[in-house]
Amino acid sequence: MSRRLVRVHETPGYVLHATAWRETSLIVQAFSRDHGWVTLVAKGAKRPHSVLRPALSVFQPLLLSWSGGTDVKTMTRAECAGVHPLPGPAMMSCWYMNELMFRLLPREDPHPGLFDAYVIALQQLAAGQTAAGALRKFEWTLLKETGYGLDQEPPDFEDTQQEPQLRARLRERLAEHLAGRPLATRQVLLALQRYQGSK
Repeated sequence: MSRRLVRVHETPGYVLHATAWRETSLIVQAFSRDHGWVTLVAKGAKRPHSVLRPALSVFQPLLLSWSGGTDVKTMTRAECAGVHPLPGPAMMSCWYMNELMFRLLPREDPHPGLFDAYVIALQQLAAGQTAAGALRKFEWTLLKETGYGLDQEPPDFEDTQQEPQLRARLRERLAEHLAGRPLATRQVLLALQRYQGSK
């Protein structure tokens, strides 16, 4: 039984990850507000003069268009919808959020609340705010949206005294959700912290 052809026009979204496909194209994992995590083929995006090439940057707001009736859709357009000027130290936090979504979200399952939390976290990190509050709120929302939330009212995510305890509880719940599959970004971050501590 064939699937219904879907056409999506200019929906807000972000690139989570992109990999080369054939000689000139990309397979893009995107997170959209209204359609969740989708897999898109960006045909010809690796060509030097492709209109898609400059737009497909991670962590930057986009308006995405695609069509298709299978699990892998064809990207028809991608337009920049703003800029998050992220400082270098914030990149690890951004990759961490992307990897969590890539690992934990089912395909094509909309989570507008999580999308909004992701945007807020990117804006806070771009503004130079500490990563702790932004990441704790994002982790909290992700767990709630995927049915693994903590059974309590949302805390004050900017409370630095409560942050270590909250971080430990959220990471424990995330570890249960990941079923023993450690995140690559978490391993890299721990290695960097060990390296900096040994200097």
